[in-house]
Amino acid sequence: MADGGAVTGRVRGQVGRGVLVTGASRGVGAATARCFAERGDRVVVHYRSAPDLAAEVIASLPGEGHVALQADLADPAAVRALADEAAAHLGRVDVLVNNAAMFLDPGDGGSRRGEHRVTDVDYDAWVSAWQRTLATNLLGPANLTFCVARQMMATPPADGLPTGRVVNVGSRGAFRGEPDVPAYGASKAGLHAFGQSMAVALAPHGISVVSIAPGFIATDMAAQLLDSPVGDAIRAQSPFGRVATPEEVAGAILTLAEPGAEWASGAVIDFNGASHLR
Repeated sequence: MADGGAVTGRVRGQVGRGVLVTGASRGVGAATARCFAERGDRVVVHYRSAPDLAAEVIASLPGEGHVALQADLADPAAVRALADEAAAHLGRVDVLVNNAAMFLDPGDGGSRRGEHRVTDVDYDAWVSAWQRTLATNLLGPANLTFCVARQMMATPPADGLPTGRVVNVGSRGAFRGEPDVPAYGASKAGLHAFGQSMAVALAPHGISVVSIAPGFIATDMAAQLLDSPVGDAIRAQSPFGRVATPEEVAGAILTLAEPGAEWASGAVIDFNGASHLR
């Protein structure tokens, strides 16, 4: 893992930033980490339980000053420690990307989805799914945003940089519903609303907060579903006849976090290939 030193590959006149991306050991998070590193930023790659994958992401990042940090976002103490460690390593967190989310159920014995359809599961499974999903997908980002925003306000940014940027990765499912995984859809709807509240609360301090709501994404975790008999129907949801790539979503996140993107604050950006219009 590279640690310390000047960032290489920076665009002329561009100021490098400290960036914390949660859930960055794979999928959209890993692609997002690469986008920021290619821009010339230093990246903290957060992971929960995949140190080897996180190390691979670090090794793939251009430039220097990147590090992988572990934390369970469902644990408030771990969230505070993650924020402190990220700030200590980077000097300052300029950009927070709340990407990590639980869609798979870690306690279901390896099933593809942590499905908890109201008509199919018992009460204990229902309660467990809701508690674990909301703890990771909503309370975790809320607590991390609190910690990082307070650091942003306490530590002045480098010359030419705004006080801070927060990008929340929500979901199309917050609008169209998730009958198989209702806690997931509700957690993302809550994340969207939380982001709008923070946009208003933090704007006077120069911190922009925006959310992106992707549709289906071709990640490794989604491969089993996309390769199944229902894969064609999923791709047909978009008039483009496909699903998004992680790199496309990462590029949008990068754009929303740019210093000049302040006026997007408070928005929830649909990013679903016209698969769901509202």
